[in-house]
Amino acid sequence: MRKAFVKALCGLASADERIVLLTGDLGYMALEPFRELFPQRFFNVGVAEQNMIGVATGLAEAGFIPYAYSIATFASLRPFEFIRNGPVLHRLPVRIIGMGTGFTYGHAGPSHHAVEDIAALRTLPGLTVVIPADSGQAFTAIEQTRSLPGPVYYGLSKDDKAVVRGLDGRFTLGRIETVRDGADVAIVTMGSIGAEAVAAAEELDKLAIHATVAVVSSFNPDPTEDLAALLSGVKHVISVEAQSISGGLASLVALVIASRGLSCRLSPLAVRTSPDGRSGSESDCWRRNGLDRSAIVEQAISMLGRSSLFAGASR
Repeated sequence: MRKAFVKALCGLASADERIVLLTGDLGYMALEPFRELFPQRFFNVGVAEQNMIGVATGLAEAGFIPYAYSIATFASLRPFEFIRNGPVLHRLPVRIIGMGTGFTYGHAGPSHHAVEDIAALRTLPGLTVVIPADSGQAFTAIEQTRSLPGPVYYGLSKDDKAVVRGLDGRFTLGRIETVRDGADVAIVTMGSIGAEAVAAAEELDKLAIHATVAVVSSFNPDPTEDLAALLSGVKHVISVEAQSISGGLASLVALVIASRGLSCRLSPLAVRTSPDGRSGSESDCWRRNGLDRSAIVEQAISMLGRSSLFAGASR
């Protein structure tokens, strides 16, 4: 989604001289288009993410709209207090770009595995959290949230090629986007793993199990009403996210089910263990954490009580 982000930002900056870009000594072979077009509005603050948020807060207070870019763990967890006490408490339009949410930086190891950023940041009600599922949606989301008066965190993937079929770049803040319809099970997903959820639904079709797939792309505001409407019509729901089991998408879905008294059963697929020191590709990390398409298919089969009939067919 890096190319989509830079393309959208360059377009916004061409129309608004208040937009500036800060980086924590990252983004090589990605941020150059902005730097070349707007050299006076590009700042490399070095490996100092807390200071970067402080500088961004000051720039926002002075009337600019700063976009602060770093790897997701360093953009969210390291400067958490600075985000809270700066742009959130002062309601300033700081835009934080967390590149590589989830297991995007799989080979870089646990320090770069951003599986807590969404859960941590959505605890701040004054911070809008946006998690696009693919590049098309990322481009739309960045454009549509450009005028928000308060701060925004964008949890992006590096992948510029993966596409969530049926999403077609659609994004509306505080809403869900349904990309497939099916009456047997609902799969609610978030972020770039949405492509796996769609692939799993296509596999389930071959087994005569028809799944709805819905994409959640924002918190604060939460898509509560959309989720309640979706889940009121199903008996089985699977949430899928490359995030911690606590505080992210699963927590939101569970809250909606409980607070609305819905009768559906939730099975959350999320990261349940602490980092074990292993690294690998994003797809390998998904597989090891039981989040890939095979795991989704098997969970759907199990929920529907058809394991004896279909157990071998999903492999």
